[in-house]
Amino acid sequence: EVQLVESEGGSVQIGGSLNVSCIISELRYPGYTLAWYRRAPGKEREGVAAIDKDGHTNYAPSVKARFTISQDRQDRGKINLYLHINNLQFEDTAMYYCAAGPGLPVTKVIPPPSWYNYWGRGTQVTVSS
Repeated sequence: EVQLVESEGGSVQIGGSLNVSCIISELRYPGYTLAWYRRAPGKEREGVAAIDKDGHTNYAPSVKARFTISQDRQDRGKINLYLHINNLQFEDTAMYYCAAGPGLPVTKVIPPPSWYNYWGRGTQVTVSS
């Protein structure tokens, strides 16, 4: 059974940085797409970063200069997915979710939520003054 488990987020002061991770297990797609989504209070879910099996990445324009997605592929369908956030802003306060789905090129667009078959439960990131 495929499982996605995010690490604990946290509360960070504005301008700080934060690493969020997601342990993905039993993902057996020959090709795959992984992504980070977030949902801020009162807003719709937003795709912020995506990466495919070959390491190609894409970012939402609003975060491109500050977010970095990366992966560490291990044996037996296990992948560690990471999101590094620099210079945190108040608008980064949100629940962050990792997602996994079949392979799709990510260089032009972050695949929509409907593409992903598996989701983590989310982790809260809060930016404070």
